[in-house]
Amino acid sequence: MQRWRVLAGAWWGSLWMCGLVVPPYLISKAVEDGLRGGDRGALVWWCGLLVVVVAVLALLGVARHRTMTLVRTDAALRTAQVVVEHVTRLGGVVRRRLSAGELTYLQNGDTQRIAHALTSTGPGVGAVVAYAVTAVLLVRISPLVAVVVLLGVPVLAVVTVPVLRRLHGVEARYRRSQGELSSRAGDIVAGLKVLSGIGGKPAFEERFRDKSDDLLRDGYRVSVWLSWVQVLWGLPALFLGVVTWIVARMAVGGAISIEEMVAVYLYVGTLVVPVSFFVEGADVIPRALVSAGRVVDLLRLRPEEKDGGAEPFEVKAGVLTVVVSSSAAVARAAVERLPGVVVVADNDDYLFPGSVREGVSVGVHDDASVGVHDDASVERAVWVAAAVDVVEALPDGLDSHLESQGRNVSGGQRQRLRLVRALLGDPEVLVLVEPTSALDAVTEAAVAGRVKQARCGRTTVVVSSSPLWAGQADQVVCLEENR
Repeated sequence: MQRWRVLAGAWWGSLWMCGLVVPPYLISKAVEDGLRGGDRGALVWWCGLLVVVVAVLALLGVARHRTMTLVRTDAALRTAQVVVEHVTRLGGVVRRRLSAGELTYLQNGDTQRIAHALTSTGPGVGAVVAYAVTAVLLVRISPLVAVVVLLGVPVLAVVTVPVLRRLHGVEARYRRSQGELSSRAGDIVAGLKVLSGIGGKPAFEERFRDKSDDLLRDGYRVSVWLSWVQVLWGLPALFLGVVTWIVARMAVGGAISIEEMVAVYLYVGTLVVPVSFFVEGADVIPRALVSAGRVVDLLRLRPEEKDGGAEPFEVKAGVLTVVVSSSAAVARAAVERLPGVVVVADNDDYLFPGSVREGVSVGVHDDASVGVHDDASVERAVWVAAAVDVVEALPDGLDSHLESQGRNVSGGQRQRLRLVRALLGDPEVLVLVEPTSALDAVTEAAVAGRVKQARCGRTTVVVSSSPLWAGQADQVVCLEENR
């Protein structure tokens, strides 16, 4: 999606890289005409020209870096948007196929690696062009030196690639362990109350500690191989030293002049920059390909890929449909098949910490701005969800503090607050999974009647085996044995 921007980065990178070989030429001319030739005017001329060239190279470097930063930022944003949109379409499929830790790392680590690899295009193309230009210049001075330089880079690649491949392997293992540990931590926090009740905290603590130790050992392995990679970054400097020794011997033997020796040294010193980009590309691109593969695997998942799900059914538009099933899992799988833009609200939905008003009313408005709904809308949704008593029981009403996941309110109160938030979203299609399972019959009947009235003309699907909901339904779907 960024072809022209990538081409622009390659253009600026090529100009910058090729421009790096100009200062060595100017310095060699300053030595030859100014210092050895004794011409002060020539010395001033070549030095002044050198200052101008360095200034131009600085501007080219800024243009290259700015362009590739835009490429990286745009790529990261596009990848994140594609992943989020697809995860939204998948619904419950993601929970069964990917852990929370894996999905988090995919959104952070993998996305950034893909974006960083795209920035290799600009300096990468420029490095190839600069390498070819420098080789031509070296052939004109000494074919022997040119051969050494041309063979030196492949040798560096042969040495570097196996180490990088090993690093990528241990990093992949570390990434899997990190995802598993993150998921386990989330499970422990979510089920802390249950673990305390059954005395399972010590057992889970021991398991988490063992997993942490395994992750630490994997981290040490990554560090070991990463340190070897850091050592490889010194190979270009070693390469420069070898070439310098060769040309110095040639200058002593009279095969090349002092000016040519200085030029060769500076040309090869300039080559350290493109060679470093070659090494970086060999490290970055394979990682990005692995990350891109994980993103593609996620994008290949389809909503209909469900094992043991119920047969699809049609929902009439603009009416209240109640889905009745003896198995909540089957009913949940069935409603997850509903296509289009829907809001599915169930009792596992996250409640954010903050004031009650912010927790239930934050959303995206029609103008794409994010904010809170007005008091009238909030109060009406609170009434529809039969949550007036919940708000009144809190010390500061809607301004009372709500802890993460609503831990400072009861299960029935949390359920009604989630329903308030779902109603305030006012989606075209709303799916409610057991929205009143923790309520008494009187409150449940009030909620069912008020939801039908408030959602009149909009499509609403409620998964519930309660006869109070079925009595309000315009359409009832009964699921038995996945049919």
